[in-house]
Amino acid sequence: MRQKRYEMSDEQWEQIKDLFPKTKTGCPPKDKRLMFNAILWLARSGSALRDLLECFGSWKTVYSRFCKWRDDDTPFNIFHALNAEADYENLSIDSTSVKAHQHSAGAKNGL
Repeated sequence: MRQKRYEMSDEQWEQIKDLFPKTKTGCPPKDKRLMFNAILWLARSGSALRDLLECFGSWKTVYSRFCKWRDDDTPFNIFHALNAEADYENLSIDSTSVKAHQHSAGAKNGL
């Protein structure tokens, strides 16, 4: 299956799928992965909520799921779970120096 832009891969989803709260009652909920991909799409594209693509469903459903997850700290739990097992593969420590012109050091003008 080809991964779409802004969506999670199967490997990424496997890492976090168990961190979402279980559904208690009511109608069968929309797929958690679809809702999470919709939230990621909004965050990464910078698009307005009402401009959500139709493939993700109603923007109201995505918004209500986001609020529900926000209220029960699901994003916070995902962050901490992923942070605990960080591999530091792409860690970069940079020491950059910027040389400034002599006039930026406060030298007097023309004297």
